[in-house]
Amino acid sequence: MSRFVGVDWGTTNRRAYLIEDGAVIAGERDGTGILSVATGDFACEAAALRARFNGAPMLLAGMVGSNKGWVDAGYVACPATAEALATALVRPVDGVAIVPGVSRVVDGRGDVMRGEEVQLLGAVVAGLAPADALLCQPGTHAKWARMTGGAIAEFATAMTGEMFALLQKHALIGAAMTGDVVDGDAYRQGVADAGDDDLLRRLFGVRAASVLGLRDDADAAAYVSGLLIGTDVRARLRDDAADVYLLADEALGALYAAAIEMTGGRALRVDSQAAFVAGINHLWDLAR
Repeated sequence: MSRFVGVDWGTTNRRAYLIEDGAVIAGERDGTGILSVATGDFACEAAALRARFNGAPMLLAGMVGSNKGWVDAGYVACPATAEALATALVRPVDGVAIVPGVSRVVDGRGDVMRGEEVQLLGAVVAGLAPADALLCQPGTHAKWARMTGGAIAEFATAMTGEMFALLQKHALIGAAMTGDVVDGDAYRQGVADAGDDDLLRRLFGVRAASVLGLRDDADAAAYVSGLLIGTDVRARLRDDAADVYLLADEALGALYAAAIEMTGGRALRVDSQAAFVAGINHLWDLAR
């Protein structure tokens, strides 16, 4: 019998799944991301989590394996396969292993991911996406990955969500960005306006629209979200307006789906939790 705890340990949250013979039989989610764990306390925190699952061995993924987490688990270079990741697991203590991240360097420009690789590979393993496909994981740092033969062949990261948060909290236009972000007229106008490749001017236009009464401030946040997501999507689909497999929650997935379809692509939704479970289970089987 195969029994272990698969953990998605991120910056601000942590999800743990007790998996037996490939099926989740128990789990928990909490706010114990790496930022809430003091340096030197990761071993104790991991031991406490493991104890709650009766001492089952654990396979950890995510920012816990970064240089700001428990131990730096390094990176596997693209094209990255599940087999390569399983071979490169780092074991900080007995009974616990950490999945490395994935890196890509092209013409001196680097990119990295950590945690997303499990979902990407899992989506293919579970049959939620084809072995050759374009996958998108929206979020603070949106990931776009080209899968080839089931491997992560190449990927790109956009600071879409983080840029929205920075503008909302620290920019001049943030004072107007108080409304909800929904897929409506303001959001779609932002996506459309992103097509003129003049993002910085369009962003200042949010301030001008507020001062001159050209747009209701309640729509400003949705418009800015449309600008940023539209810019992200157009950059990725510029030469490949094809199917995009989306691993996202309902709200953010709906925003990206709208932008993808407005740009000429087709959005296909993928259950990100199912993808993670399939991916972490596959890596566990390979590493046994």
